[in-house]
Amino acid sequence: MPPSLLARQVVSLLVEKKVTLTTAESCTGGLIAAAITDIPGASQVFRYGWVTYCNEAKIRLLGVPIELIETYTVVSEPVVLAMAAGALERSGAHYALAVSGNAGPSVAPGEPPVGTVCIALSSSSSSRAITLSLPNLDRNTFRNEVVHHALRMLLTELGITPSGK
Repeated sequence: MPPSLLARQVVSLLVEKKVTLTTAESCTGGLIAAAITDIPGASQVFRYGWVTYCNEAKIRLLGVPIELIETYTVVSEPVVLAMAAGALERSGAHYALAVSGNAGPSVAPGEPPVGTVCIALSSSSSSRAITLSLPNLDRNTFRNEVVHHALRMLLTELGITPSGK
């Protein structure tokens, strides 16, 4: 299912359930927020979107402890969970999606391999994160796949099992 159809479903469900969303994005550079805000009616449910591409932004804007980044690397479940928690707290939204990954073409020493992405989804009652390997994709395809997976994760949380890829 294309991200635009997933985003349409997400916005529809958020409106129906009267809940809000915020995003904290690194490797996608705001593509999740863009997919959501492309849908008419998104202004009813979309609160904020942070593009925290550099570590300093994650630390200053979202309150990610530098120790998490130093211990686990920026592409890790503890870091995306902290990003989501910071976005949730600062926005007052009901749900927060956060992503950090390595789109390539290269990575710094000690970082997970190109194609690795961590996605977190947080609410006031629960938080969870997943790590995916999406190797051998160009940057654009990688970023779009991350959007796809993040939106599917949110749909599942909202009680819908997305069909298709």
